[in-house]
Amino acid sequence: MTDAQMNSGKGRGWKGLILPVCIIAAAAYMIFLGNWQMQRLAWKESLIAKVEQNLSKPPVAIEKIQSLLKNGENIEYVPVQVEGRFRHDLEQYYFATFREQPGWYVYTPLERVDGSVLFLNRGFVPINMKDPALRAEGQVEGIVKITGLARTAPKERPNSFVPDNNLKKNEYFWKSLEQMAENTGIPVDGKLLPFFVDANNAPNKGGLPVGGVTMIKFPNSHLQYALTWYGLAATLLVVGGIFMFKRRKEQLAS
Repeated sequence: MTDAQMNSGKGRGWKGLILPVCIIAAAAYMIFLGNWQMQRLAWKESLIAKVEQNLSKPPVAIEKIQSLLKNGENIEYVPVQVEGRFRHDLEQYYFATFREQPGWYVYTPLERVDGSVLFLNRGFVPINMKDPALRAEGQVEGIVKITGLARTAPKERPNSFVPDNNLKKNEYFWKSLEQMAENTGIPVDGKLLPFFVDANNAPNKGGLPVGGVTMIKFPNSHLQYALTWYGLAATLLVVGGIFMFKRRKEQLAS
């Protein structure tokens, strides 16, 4: 065998490793994605169980939510009851879709007897009913008692695809408690409570806002996604193995 033939054989041998390496790398990545989906499955099942557990409990006082937060515990979907007076003149509007209809969630400051202020999501109004004058009957006065669910206030925009909030137009695309406080002149470091409350579905006068908008049913397709990735990895390895075997057999025959 000449030196040229030997070098040619070495070149083919090196190039022959590219395809199997790519197949193995791709399959490994698919398995990684499958494992990640299994982790997400465990997280989602834990979340659903926690929400169901919370929803089965009677509502607690605001002070209990404050205590949970202070101790670093999760307050999401904990039923709570709060009493106070609405500041309808300081309503803030979060863009949302409810029952396939675009509109706004109305976040209204609720002044409590002790002077603390809570931003309460009263519920949904259609996009053309943003103006409070169009739903004056629902702007209840005096002391009210509201039952709802405690919600954590996000610290930052969820991702770059979510638009920035427009404070001048009073339009929010992510629920920034600090910006709502800034837009209404409520001091963050004063009496502002550091969480939201979503009102339950008790009807408001005039029908608006429509309460009970909290999403408490979560899609859980992570097992399906995981099995899909595992299946793709297995298929790739089998098909790739058969192809490599046939190609190797043809090389030996030639």
